[in-house]
Amino acid sequence: QVQLVESGGGQVQAGDSLRLSCAVSDTRSNWIMAWFRQAPGKEREFVGGIRWRDNRQWYDDSVKGRFTISRDAFKNTVYLQMNNLKPDDTAVYYCAVDQLPRAAPADVRAESYDDWGQGTQVTVSS
Repeated sequence: QVQLVESGGGQVQAGDSLRLSCAVSDTRSNWIMAWFRQAPGKEREFVGGIRWRDNRQWYDDSVKGRFTISRDAFKNTVYLQMNNLKPDDTAVYYCAVDQLPRAAPADVRAESYDDWGQGTQVTVSS
């Protein structure tokens, strides 16, 4: 089982930025690492994903142009840089790993992901 630990959440104002980190205990070149979020009373939704071997990225339309996913292979860490945050971005953010991904794009279904972090809260006030 892969261990994932998120950090970096917090409470910010609309328009601010935050960077979330996800430390991963193990990686494989074919894996896709993804960020999901879940707001109160809503289903967990795909934010974006990155393929470990080539940095190929995918994003939900709601965050395109504002959020960027990156990874540091030496640190086994995935990042989610969030700019121009909006109150609608308020949620618990989770990182997850898909160990048997399809070719492309990243799967947006949470059930396709094998291991999950504990989540980190992001609260954006207007």
